[in-house]
Amino acid sequence: MPVPTPHNSAKSGEIAKTVLMPGDPLRARFIAENYLDNPALVNNVRGVQGYTGLWKGAQVTVMASGMGIPSIGIYSYELFNFYGVENIIRIGSAGAISEELKVRDIVLGLGACTNSNFASQFDLPGTFAPTASYKLIKIAEEEAEKLGVKPVVGNILSSDSFYDDRPDAIMRWKRMGVLAVEMEAAGLYLNAARANRHSLAICTISDHVITGEALDSEAREKSFTDMMEIALTTALRLAE
Repeated sequence: MPVPTPHNSAKSGEIAKTVLMPGDPLRARFIAENYLDNPALVNNVRGVQGYTGLWKGAQVTVMASGMGIPSIGIYSYELFNFYGVENIIRIGSAGAISEELKVRDIVLGLGACTNSNFASQFDLPGTFAPTASYKLIKIAEEEAEKLGVKPVVGNILSSDSFYDDRPDAIMRWKRMGVLAVEMEAAGLYLNAARANRHSLAICTISDHVITGEALDSEAREKSFTDMMEIALTTALRLAE
């Protein structure tokens, strides 16, 4: 498919090889305005803002994914397959279901369990385990430690349902050692695997399913600076 696409108005060459992908368009704008030098708005189709600029001399794009696997599935597919993107780093919020986590902790999604049917399109003769790129996990963990942050690395859950009518559903995942729940990583990891590209979800814990502790929407948009800086320094390493 030629570019621009139906979902992305960026022209060829306007998107960097590494894309940081928050779910919220306002978070994309916040990162562009507060971290990037000379950010240019390269996409605003349906309000899904995408900006390309420089971080310490390296070209970086930050672009929203929207909510859920179907949404990130569209944007990541087009970025990997039509815009030549090599790395997508999801930067988003997640709800903790493990007692070892607290609000504002950072999780690197080693694997992404899911209740989605997204992988059925690949017609595989079994169950595929969506995982992050080890290269990105290694770099992100190293960069986090330089910033004085100790991320937790492990399995997360990408759920198609925010509200689940089964009251014990989340506890079943908890019993399997899943750390937190979000809604996009598995779709991103599957598209990256199919395109032979690299992906990682870096998530900040915004609320705790068990304890009830939670951050408000403004804090989610503007205060996840550790996560943003880990992603940016990882992008810088990838550009070296």
